[in-house]
Amino acid sequence: MNRLAGATSPYLLQHADNPVDWWPWGPEAFEEAERRDVPVLLSVGYSACHWCHVMARESFEDADTAGYMNEHFVSVKVDREERPDVDAVYMEAVQAATGQGGWPMTVFLDAEARPFYFGTYFPPAPRSGMPSFPQVLEGVVSAWRERRDEVAQVAGRIVTELAGRSLAQGADTPPGEAELAQALLGLTREYDERHGGFGAAPKFPPSMVLEFLLRHHARTGAEGALQMAADTCEAMARGGIYDQLGGGFARYSVDREWVVPHFEKMLYDNALLCQVYARLWRATGSDLARRVAIETADFMVRELRTAEGGFASALDADSDDGTGAHVEGAYYVWSPAQLAEVLGEDDAEFAARYFGVTPEGTFEHGASVLQLPQETGPVDAARAASVRERLLAARGRRARPGRDDKVVAAWNGLAIAALAETGAYFDRPDLVERATGAADLLVRLHLDDSARLARTSKDGRAGAHAGVLEDYGDVAEGFLALASVTGEGVWLEFAGFLLDIVLDRFAGESGALYDTADDAEQLIRRPQDPTDNATPSGWSAAAGALLTYAAHTASEPHRTAAERALGVVRALGPRVPRFIGWGLAVAEAALDGPREIAVVGDGAAAEELRRTALLGTAPGAVLAAGEAGGDEFPLLVDRPLVDGAPAAYVCRHFVCKAPTTDPAELAAELGTVQ
Repeated sequence: MNRLAGATSPYLLQHADNPVDWWPWGPEAFEEAERRDVPVLLSVGYSACHWCHVMARESFEDADTAGYMNEHFVSVKVDREERPDVDAVYMEAVQAATGQGGWPMTVFLDAEARPFYFGTYFPPAPRSGMPSFPQVLEGVVSAWRERRDEVAQVAGRIVTELAGRSLAQGADTPPGEAELAQALLGLTREYDERHGGFGAAPKFPPSMVLEFLLRHHARTGAEGALQMAADTCEAMARGGIYDQLGGGFARYSVDREWVVPHFEKMLYDNALLCQVYARLWRATGSDLARRVAIETADFMVRELRTAEGGFASALDADSDDGTGAHVEGAYYVWSPAQLAEVLGEDDAEFAARYFGVTPEGTFEHGASVLQLPQETGPVDAARAASVRERLLAARGRRARPGRDDKVVAAWNGLAIAALAETGAYFDRPDLVERATGAADLLVRLHLDDSARLARTSKDGRAGAHAGVLEDYGDVAEGFLALASVTGEGVWLEFAGFLLDIVLDRFAGESGALYDTADDAEQLIRRPQDPTDNATPSGWSAAAGALLTYAAHTASEPHRTAAERALGVVRALGPRVPRFIGWGLAVAEAALDGPREIAVVGDGAAAEELRRTALLGTAPGAVLAAGEAGGDEFPLLVDRPLVDGAPAAYVCRHFVCKAPTTDPAELAAELGTVQ
């Protein structure tokens, strides 16, 4: 029986035809394990995961291995992007037991969903001290049959330990000047001065930390914070982690120099980095930041936009290399001979110098990942553009990486915010239109009559899994950004619906937030994590959206909830700033106010004020623009024109300075680069 055939997850569908008798996550699988008296084998991964595909080819597509699994286990396949709650709970157990984690994640459970043995990728034969997957399976079966009491004791102890990990809030108030300065100092110590970014290899784009650094500089003028952000952004934009032909960023770099990426491209990375580069341009006027922001936005629209108007999750790392083999990076890398075949000898030599392609190669088998090394002399811009255009066209004729068409609510919220802002900054109404289309899809397909969100959809059909905290926080943030850019108050209303659910269903005692709603499926532990991973934590995302909404509406419950949620940032920010960057960025906004800006009036003068406000760097500032006394936004109420002319009001906590009709005066107030 093919139980995965009706899934909305492309990852599950990839496994639907395996000889393994997979079950989706659900009570039926555990009932079957109880009936047969066998353990559950839980395998968690995602569509763009390279090693997930490797383990699938080596083990799950192997008839003998699959037969053994079918005889001795109930095998459950989970897409971590559809069920981040299941992934989080068992990843916590894996990391606690082994000191590391990753995907594919392999966990063995009893019929009560209690874990007792863990791992990640297992090879088909023993390798480098790692047991083979068949050996692991046989060992688990032996323990299950012969040492059941021991298995039960281990499972019980793990569940008890996880249950005791309830998070202490730390404080009821947001970080102050001292804590944010300490966080900056901590980041300075971990900063890679030579290559940008933080830590050693593998090196991930520090999107949330970069947002904190930009906001900290905007509030305090700290040049060191801006320099770390700018240098990191330039290093990534010139490195192989950035697609020098088509735009967009890969998931991470396997080296500390940003040369060789792990080639999958994720929506969330590109949404976050698009916004970071747009805001870096806003702070500095950098041409490089402007180009990368626009190219990344165009990449998302061109490569990830779905027929329904949302944005797909990811592009795979692997693709057909022309021989029928699926090879990581095959779509993206070039050899000197391949350059010559497309460009001819003269332009190929130019392209090799321009993109850092060497005879030895920077990747595998003599191929190079395209980079943009520092220029040592004048560059023929027209020639470079021609070369890039021809290489991109030739690459388009290669076998393309697979696309995970699943639409994830949270990641679309991030994309909505990024595209709306980038479109507004660079006079690209088409990008704002694409952001609005994605927001329309979320309202139409993901949001039910009681404002509850579905986590995913695919091909116009909502998935069965409930949204988690990051979905509510990120979608609300996207709607709030769209409200400021478009002047349409309906997006403020929708954000309010979502944030009321956060307060009603996700909030705990003392300002703590949970990753799942209080009426969600009960797992062995209710997940709760304020630290960032590849995306902002749901905790910080919700705090940011609550703060922004409160600034728009003067809602004390939302402001209070945001400030109490930021108490954990006060506790963790100075200690682990790399892992709570989004919370630190939200704290910067709270410390700055955030500024509330109302622009009233119409015509060219009002538009100049509105654009000046949009380009202001004041951390987390909110903008409402419309007719004087308009009721679409609370910020516009009782805000008259000044001597009949359009005016801007800048407020904190709804206490306003004298209005101004002068864009230069407004720019000086908000830190706008002119």
